[in-house]
Amino acid sequence: MDNLQSENCIQVGKGTAALPMNEASALLASIPGWEIMDRNGMPSLVKIYKFPNFSAALSFTNRVGQQAEEQDHHPAILTEWGRVTVTWWTHVAHGLHRNDFIMAARTDAVFESFFSD
Repeated sequence: MDNLQSENCIQVGKGTAALPMNEASALLASIPGWEIMDRNGMPSLVKIYKFPNFSAALSFTNRVGQQAEEQDHHPAILTEWGRVTVTWWTHVAHGLHRNDFIMAARTDAVFESFFSD
C-alpha cells in the first residue's frame, strides 16, 4: 500500500481504458479490505469504515474529501452513524483505473491517521 499511497493521480480523459480485471485483481491485493463490486454496470472499489459515532464518521468523510480535491479524483461517500462507505471508480474509463487504487490506499492512510491524531 505504501507505494500506491505515495503516488499521485494522473489526468484521465475520454478514451481512457479501464484496467483489465487481472491487473485490477493484482492491485487489489495491495489494499486489504477493499472489494471490487458492480456499481451500475461498472466495477468499483468499495470499503466500509467503522467509527464510534456520527461525528467521527463525518470528520473522516471530510478528510477523504480533502484528499479527493487535492488529487482531483472524487469518490461516492455514504456517511452514516458509525460508518462510512467509500466507493472509487473512474467514470470516463467505465471501470477501474490505477487512480482508484491510489485513492483507496490514500483513504486507508487517512483512516490510520484518524486514530493516531
